[in-house]
Amino acid sequence: MRLSGQVKKPVDKGILTTFVLLLMTGIIILYSASYYNAQDADGNPLAEVISQLMGIALGGVGMFVVLRMDYRILRRPLISVGLLLVSLVLLVLVSIPGIGRLVNGSRRWLKIGPVSFQPSELAKYSAILFMARMYSQKNRDVRHFFTGLLPVFVMPAIMFLLILLQPNLSTAGSIVIVAGFMAMLAGAKWLHLGVVAALGACVGAFYAWVEPYRRARLLSFRDPFAQLSNEGYQLAQSLMAFGSGGVFGMGLGKGRQKYAFLPYPESDFIFAVVGEDLGFVGCAAVLTLFAMFVFYGLRVAIRCPDRFGSLLAGGITCMIGVQTILNVAVVTGSMPTTGLPLPFFSAGGTSISVVMCAVGILLNISRQTL
Repeated sequence: MRLSGQVKKPVDKGILTTFVLLLMTGIIILYSASYYNAQDADGNPLAEVISQLMGIALGGVGMFVVLRMDYRILRRPLISVGLLLVSLVLLVLVSIPGIGRLVNGSRRWLKIGPVSFQPSELAKYSAILFMARMYSQKNRDVRHFFTGLLPVFVMPAIMFLLILLQPNLSTAGSIVIVAGFMAMLAGAKWLHLGVVAALGACVGAFYAWVEPYRRARLLSFRDPFAQLSNEGYQLAQSLMAFGSGGVFGMGLGKGRQKYAFLPYPESDFIFAVVGEDLGFVGCAAVLTLFAMFVFYGLRVAIRCPDRFGSLLAGGITCMIGVQTILNVAVVTGSMPTTGLPLPFFSAGGTSISVVMCAVGILLNISRQTL
């Protein structure tokens, strides 16, 4: 369904420019982070980059499609509720032994033929779309806790619990954080948001503390070098990378931690490669691009004339911003180590494709605010 009877306005140039710069920088850093391990594993130093480019191509097709339609059709129950139900089914399937793919003790992937994907990536944005639809209903007053706010939180809470089963506390937590942010945008009372936040924090803390290995990981970030041979190893290597990079870095591709010292330099800890190769200056530049992207995205959310578009734009922007903050906090030792990709940078075809489609929706909404 196209924007009939309307002259198509240009998309927000701030979002488009920062998005392109982040995507290009991400590909360059991914090559630097992955070529050594890719050469060792597959004999092709470009293996991770090629896989990422395929995800970008798929995401580009998705962006082209969503930019040519009226974003308001996403509010229809067939789409918003349908995507939510598909996400819930996939999250249930991935938790079943024999169906979900077990990697490094976590069951987060489904494999269909040669393609592996993480249902949680789709779940994050389907939850945002569902909440935007619910909060924009004319008869919903989110200032009422039991009748207005709580029913909307049921679905994010179910997703939170399903993703915890994988286990993946960081992704589950990001959904709850964004749900709270969208409730705040919708006008919920601070007291009610505080109650939900406290409940979510209690569940997350209990989950992290109840298992010995998770408790060890939770505590290891305080002094990773004291547990260098165990839970603190990954964070210690990450901090060494930042220390080696200094102010200006060792030079693009010249960092040494990716040579089998730092685990997962191409995914969860790719920001450490930025720090070692490009130093403090490079890290500041990358974070500035993310901050600008979030600024322009929130500006679109504030200026959007319809409530659904405003909440959808705010939710998408917040999810990208929250993921960035959590990833950087983990890599720099500001919070316990947990797996969460850095948007536009970390390897993952599913992640980059879904994020690009979400950015396409954000750009679509921006046409209504100029």
